Amino acid sequence: MKKVPNRNQFSKILGLSLITFLLFASPLTAQDEAAAAGGDAKKGKALFNQNCAACHSLNRKMTGPALENVESRLSEEEGLDKEWLYAWIRNSSAVIKSGDAYANKLYAEYNQAAMTAFPTLSDSDIDDILAYTAAAPAAAPAAAAGSTESASGGSGGSTGVSNEIILSALVLVFGLLVVMLLLVNKTLQRIAQANGIVLEKENAAKKTPIWKAFAQNQFLVLVTAIFLLLGSAYFAYGWMMQVGVDQGYAPIQPIHYSHKIHAGDNKIECKYCHSSARVSKTSGIPSLNVCMNCHKSIYEYTGNPEGPSQEDLANGYTNEFYTGEIKKLYKAVGWDEETQKYTGESQPVEWVRVHNLPDFAYFNHSQHVSVAGVDCQTCHGPVEEMEIMYQYSPLTMGWCVDCHRETNVKVEGNEYYEKIHAELSKKYGVENLTAAQLGGLECGKCHY
Repeated sequence: MKKVPNRNQFSKILGLSLITFLLFASPLTAQDEAAAAGGDAKKGKALFNQNCAACHSLNRKMTGPALENVESRLSEEEGLDKEWLYAWIRNSSAVIKSGDAYANKLYAEYNQAAMTAFPTLSDSDIDDILAYTAAAPAAAPAAAAGSTESASGGSGGSTGVSNEIILSALVLVFGLLVVMLLLVNKTLQRIAQANGIVLEKENAAKKTPIWKAFAQNQFLVLVTAIFLLLGSAYFAYGWMMQVGVDQGYAPIQPIHYSHKIHAGDNKIECKYCHSSARVSKTSGIPSLNVCMNCHKSIYEYTGNPEGPSQEDLANGYTNEFYTGEIKKLYKAVGWDEETQKYTGESQPVEWVRVHNLPDFAYFNHSQHVSVAGVDCQTCHGPVEEMEIMYQYSPLTMGWCVDCHRETNVKVEGNEYYEKIHAELSKKYGVENLTAAQLGGLECGKCHY
C-alpha cells in the first residue's frame, strides 16, 4: 500500500480548524438566537421614543405606568405572558372589553384614560420595545456629561490662569519700561551737568499762566463757549431721544424660559405658544396650560447628548438647573408628579414684560403676522438663539417708518391686497409696492 505523506498533519490541521469554527460559531449563533427571541434594544429605543415616550417613562409613573422590566414584572406578579402584551399594545380597548381583570384594573387606576392602539406594530417591533425596557439604564451618558463638565471646568480654569499670567507679564514689562525711562532721564541730566550745560527752567513769576492768557483772549473764549453749547445740546438731545427706548433690555424672569432650547433646539413654532399673534393686537403671554401640554411628560431636562457647552456651564445652565425650573412650573400650576393630577393649589407667575410700546402708539400683531406675513425674527431678532429673551430692536418711530419705506408688501396669493395693489401699481407705475405706498406713513395708522 502506498503511504500518504503528512496524513497525520492534515488531520490535525483539519481538526483544529473545525474546533475553532465551532468555538466562534456557537456564541454567534447563541447571540443571534437571543436577539431573535428577545429583540433589539437599540431599535426598541427608537420605537419607544416614537410611540411610547409621550405617555410612559421607564422608571416613573406618568400618564401611563412605568415600563421598566414590564414583561418580567407582569409575568411574575400577574402571570401574564407576552401574548397578552401583544394584544394589549395593539388594541387595549378590546382587551378591556373582553373582561380581562388586570386590564380593567389598569384602566380604572389611570382614570379610564384609553391607551392609543398600535395595530401596525409587528411582534418583532414589540419585542424590540420590550428588550429596551428590560435593558439596564445606561450610566455612560451621565458619566460622560460629568467628565465633560469637569473637562470644561478644567479648561475654563486653565484659560483663566493663562490670562492672568499674560496680564502679569504685560504689567511687569510696562513697569520695566517706566523704570528704564526714569533711568535714561536721570543719566541724561548727569551728562548735561558734566558737560556744563545749564537746563532751562520755567520761571513762573515771569510767565503768564495759561488759564489767564486764555481768559484774556476773547476770541478763544467765544469759540469755546459755542463748542460747549453745541456739544451740550447734542448730548442732551441724544439722551432725551433714548428715553423710553429699551433696546437690549433683558429682565430676569421668575421661571427661566430658554427660547434657545424651545424654539432653537426643539424647533417649536413661535405661534404655538403665542397663538394670539395671528388674530389679535397683542401676541399674548402663553398660559401655563400650554407649557403643561408637553411638560406633563417632560419632567426633567436631559440636555444635549454631547453635554452642556463651556458657555452654558459658565452661566450655570446645567441639566439640573433646567430641571429645577420645570419643578417651578409644576408648583405654579399645582401639578403633583406622583399622582399625575392637579392639586388645585396654583400660584400666579409674575412675568416681567420685555417689549412695551407707548400707549399713544398702536401696533397690531395680526396685521403684520397674518396679513403681511412678516416673520417674528424681523422685529424680535434671532429668538431661537436667545437663552434669555431681550429686546432686539429699538422699536422707535424712525425704525418703524424705515421698515415701512423699505419693505415690499407680499401681495402674491393675498386677496387682502389684490384690489388696492392693482390700483396703486397704476398710480405709482411700479410692480412692487412698499408699506409706505399703501399708506403706511399716515399718522392715523399708528396714532389716533
